[in-house]
Amino acid sequence: MNSLLRIPLNATPDQVGRLRALQTGFANVCNALAPVVQQTRVWNRVALHHLTYRQLREQFPEMGSQMVCNAIYSVSRTGRLIFQHPASPFNLARLGDKPLPLLQFADTCPVYFDRHTLSVKGGQLSMFTLDGRMRFELALRPEDEASFHERKLREIVLSQRADGVYELSFLLGSESDGAAPAPDQAMPDGEIPEYIMVHETV
Repeated sequence: MNSLLRIPLNATPDQVGRLRALQTGFANVCNALAPVVQQTRVWNRVALHHLTYRQLREQFPEMGSQMVCNAIYSVSRTGRLIFQHPASPFNLARLGDKPLPLLQFADTCPVYFDRHTLSVKGGQLSMFTLDGRMRFELALRPEDEASFHERKLREIVLSQRADGVYELSFLLGSESDGAAPAPDQAMPDGEIPEYIMVHETV
């Protein structure tokens, strides 16, 4: 069974600035990928990686190889949500032969991490930023840290709450779980995340 662990980050103003810069950089990579999705109708993660990875690494050297992979994952995930979800107004079945709309990621888009770009050990969190690793002390319960190491880590997402606090969400599952979507992929009534703008082609 999947479970979601949310951890607010007690960030200084300097750290908030670094997190915001990372968020903007991540959105820039996603927005470089979006026209490829529109033109090729490819958002499968592996296929999109083969199409774009080398060029993106050259275009965004500051992001590092793994964060580029995470941006590809983010765009692939969003493509599934916008073009395949039955409730989406832009579902392929509704679009038919019309050109795909162009997706645009706001600078407030969530940033996806993985075990290469974020680690938790001994109550300390270490995470990638554009200017080196950032560390936070975490008041984790022992069972939460054990879950982080022992359970299947489906997603790690950095986002900024309405009150301005940055928060990490860990989606954890067991090996037997299916690839269940994260909560914001439930898309009730065809609702598109507020950080995604969809520009229709006339």
